[in-house]
Amino acid sequence: MDYVVVLDIGKTNIKVHVLDKHMDSVFEQSKPNTVMDGEPYPHFDVDAIWAWFLTVLQEVAGQFPVNAISVTTHGATAALVDRSSPGNGLVLPVLDYEFSGPGSLSDDYAEVRPPFNETRSPSLPSGMNLGRQLYWQQVCFPEAFKRATDILLYPQYWVWRLTGICCSEVTSLGCHTDLWAPEKGDFSGLVDQMQWRSLFPEIRPADSVAGAITEEVSKKTGLPERCPVTVGIHDSNASYLRYVKASKGEPFAVISTGTWAITMANGGPKAGLDESRDMLMNVDFRREPVACARFMAGREYESICHKMGSFPAEPFSIRDVEVILETDAHALPAFCESSGPFSGKTGSLHADVNRINGAALASVYCALMLDLELDLLKANGDIFLEGAFLKNAFLCQLLATLRGEQRLFLSNDSTGTVKGAAALADPEAPIEEKRALCEPLQLPELPSYRERWRQRCQSL
Repeated sequence: MDYVVVLDIGKTNIKVHVLDKHMDSVFEQSKPNTVMDGEPYPHFDVDAIWAWFLTVLQEVAGQFPVNAISVTTHGATAALVDRSSPGNGLVLPVLDYEFSGPGSLSDDYAEVRPPFNETRSPSLPSGMNLGRQLYWQQVCFPEAFKRATDILLYPQYWVWRLTGICCSEVTSLGCHTDLWAPEKGDFSGLVDQMQWRSLFPEIRPADSVAGAITEEVSKKTGLPERCPVTVGIHDSNASYLRYVKASKGEPFAVISTGTWAITMANGGPKAGLDESRDMLMNVDFRREPVACARFMAGREYESICHKMGSFPAEPFSIRDVEVILETDAHALPAFCESSGPFSGKTGSLHADVNRINGAALASVYCALMLDLELDLLKANGDIFLEGAFLKNAFLCQLLATLRGEQRLFLSNDSTGTVKGAAALADPEAPIEEKRALCEPLQLPELPSYRERWRQRCQSL
């Protein structure tokens, strides 16, 4: 492949990347991912996203001989589609998973929801369990739901818009949806109980080709008519894919950071996942179960900064971190109450805003949370961190210090997902990358500070 386009829809931002045959990024554009607050519920503006995609793809086609397109998106999202309908094909808008509406039927949903030992999917608030979303939509909008010919996971919705081909894929099906039984490798009992199985199109491998772009897309963008589009993948799994391909069977952990921090343990224990602590089993592109823990790291970081009167990109020094340790200033979870190992708890700050740098405190907090999640997963071997937190050198060094003998490597892919998604389109693509070993800091007070922080968290 000469050039691969990656359409990357994150919860916060939407991006288009172009990568060359060496997997180096040669083009990038992004825009905020906005949520529409109108009727019938908060939803993603798929028409605006599609129009923007076509405009950017036209610009890309004028600069690069594109050979393939790959799609990656956030999880907990699906589109109810009538494949014969013109335009966006939707029978209902694509629901924003942070909308609390699906939670109103939680008692009823609990009667049909499979147990954790079947799905390894924790019960999550709002619409974070895709099964809960679909149940709520079917109950509240029965006539519209009946018109759906397909339930398309979010990456595959965009693949359908590009190609006209409907398909399903396991990384999005197995992402805390309640819809998948990872150790059985099949749909959960919920799907059959609700008679949804026929609505999910054929499951295909993420790295297979769904089809070529439609004639209409080719005319509007200038891309070649037979430009292939891969089946697509869940974003955190795109990050994980490269490390699986590069490994030789040794245990390791990958931390994908952005709006969410998803910690994935390769070779970690399959037992001992604690549903109450937002631990779960995802499914990788090979259909293999992956033990995971997560929290809304980007949101929590920003929340702490704002509460401290700081801003997320505010610079700080090691001295600012030392002042936090010396004065025992701390932040206790959670600052996004709907996720993480302390879900449902209300975050609190114990720091003098006149002495403590807010960005430094947020960095210490997030490093402590990532350290805790690695321990919860009993993660062994090297740790690879990628995504948004790579821009925060001190946060990375704090985590390296907390992990002691485990080595922490920093990816050179600041997006965390793009190379993995691009690799779907080219099995021969180079997957090795430059990874910098992150050196720990000299902070002798940090271990005792961590113990006090964990004891306070436990008391919550």
